[in-house]
Amino acid sequence: MSTGAAHAREVTVDLPSGRPAQVETPRPGDPRLARLSLNQATVKYWNLPRAVEGCLKAGLPAIGLWREPVAEIGLERASRLVRESGLRVSTYCRGGFLTGPDRQAALDDNRRAVDEAAELGAPVLVMVVGGMPEGDRDLVAIRERMAESLAALVPYAAERGVQLGLEPLHPIFCADRAVLSTLGQALDVAEHFTPEQVGVVVDAYHVWWDPQVWDQIARAGASGRISSFQVCDWVLPLPADPLLGRGMVGDGHADVGALRRAVDAAGYDGDVEVEIFNEQLWRADGDEVIATLARRHVQYVI
Repeated sequence: MSTGAAHAREVTVDLPSGRPAQVETPRPGDPRLARLSLNQATVKYWNLPRAVEGCLKAGLPAIGLWREPVAEIGLERASRLVRESGLRVSTYCRGGFLTGPDRQAALDDNRRAVDEAAELGAPVLVMVVGGMPEGDRDLVAIRERMAESLAALVPYAAERGVQLGLEPLHPIFCADRAVLSTLGQALDVAEHFTPEQVGVVVDAYHVWWDPQVWDQIARAGASGRISSFQVCDWVLPLPADPLLGRGMVGDGHADVGALRRAVDAAGYDGDVEVEIFNEQLWRADGDEVIATLARRHVQYVI
């Protein structure tokens, strides 16, 4: 075996690009990891016990949970697992989809999500508010109905100590996922309630393009409404399903570090949650995915 071949195997590469890593992987206990959280969507094919194990192995102190993996093992077991692990729960995904034709069913499902979040110790239920029902083009009326349904849900969540975090999505998702497209729109809705009841989620993938984002981050911070800061990158070309177009921080066009500095300057001191929907990453080794996102956190975010 040649020395060159042995050396080649020792090169650490970032995923999914395959490029050589530019920084060393932070080890558990590294203070630079103190705010880093793994959103479960980033390792979609891992179950909850494996995701918890991956966080602990890499030294990540927090995890963002999703309802489906929690349901797979049962709420009671999931709550016990996370509690005994010592991991913080940064967010719980997701609630919302309040714009469909069956308002009562949507409210009932969201109340169940609130109960689950409270049991898991999640301070925030992320709300993807819903898109436009088939055949309905009255966007103004749809947004009004969404706000009315949110108002009906707020007291229930407040009684259980769960903040509802409105997540604006990039405008390409307005028709099918979220009629809130900018941080300003989300704040216009949130400000009808106290900051403890309703906040906003600053997701780099969805807000990086907005020329008003800096002012709106400051606005959100001034009233203590930044519920969560989620990171990934905007990479091109977009796939056939744009939902899966998220990239590893540093691989695309978003200035994630500038967004992090802005939310910090606005008073946010919570977790930095890495949420990446990407089929290449889902098929990759999850431990290597976490190692890459930890390196990119050091290199591009903090």
